[in-house]
Amino acid sequence: MNEKNDKKFQFLRKFNFFVGLVLLAEGFVMLWKSTDFSLPVTSSYLRFDPITKQLDPVLKTVVDLKIGPLVATFLILSALALFAVALPVINKWYVENLKRGVNYARWVEYSVTSSLMIVVISMLVGIYDIASLLVIFFLNAMMILFGWEMESHNQVTTKTNWTSFIFGSIAGLIPWVAITIYLLGSGGDGGQVPSFVYWIYGSLFLFFNIFAINMILQYKKVGPWKDYLYGEKVYIVLSLVAKSLLAWQVFFGTLRPM
Repeated sequence: MNEKNDKKFQFLRKFNFFVGLVLLAEGFVMLWKSTDFSLPVTSSYLRFDPITKQLDPVLKTVVDLKIGPLVATFLILSALALFAVALPVINKWYVENLKRGVNYARWVEYSVTSSLMIVVISMLVGIYDIASLLVIFFLNAMMILFGWEMESHNQVTTKTNWTSFIFGSIAGLIPWVAITIYLLGSGGDGGQVPSFVYWIYGSLFLFFNIFAINMILQYKKVGPWKDYLYGEKVYIVLSLVAKSLLAWQVFFGTLRPM
C-alpha cells in the first residue's frame, strides 16, 4: 500500500510540474502577443460645488489597467506555485499535508490567482470602481480561505462539519451577483457587451462551481473521490482548464474589433 501511495505522490509531483510548464508557457505567450487593450480603474469622491452649494460626485481614472499582463500574471503565479510544490523540501511538506487530507499550498495560490481572475471578469462587464474591485477580490479570497479552514478543521472531526463550506459559498456568491447585475444591465445607451464576455461569464461560473462540487465529492467520498489524492488531481486539472479558458477567451476577445 505504501509503495502504491508513493507512486501516486511521485505522479502528483510530476503532474504539478507539467501543468506548471503549460501555465508558464501560456503566461509568456500572453505577455508576448497581447495588445495594449486596457480598462480604467476609477475612483469617485465628493467635491463641493460653490455654485450649487452641494457636494457633487467627481469621477477620476486611477489607472488604465492592461488586461493582457493582468491575465498573464495569474497564469505565471499559478505556474510558480506548482513548481514550488515540486521542489524537494516543499514537496515533502506538500505530501505530508496530503496524507492528512489538506493542501494549504492550493488555498494560498487560489486565494490570489482566482481572485485576480474574478477581478478580470468584473472589469470586462464594466465594474471599474477601485473600491468595488477590492471588495470583490477579497470576498473571493475569503471564499478560498474558508476552503483552507474546511480542510483544516475537518482533520480532527469524526463527522464532516460543513460550516466553513457554507460561509465560503456565501462569500464567493456575492461577486457573481455583482457581475450578473452589471451584465444584465448592459446593452443600453453604452452599447452591448461583446459576446465573448458572456461566454467567459458562463464558462467560468460553471468551473467555479465545479471546484465546490469536487470538494463535496471528496468529503462525501463518492466513488473514486474516496481517495483524497483523486480529488487533488481533479483540482489541478480544473485549475488548468479554468485559467486557460479565461486567458484565451480574453486573449481572442480583446484582439478582435470591439
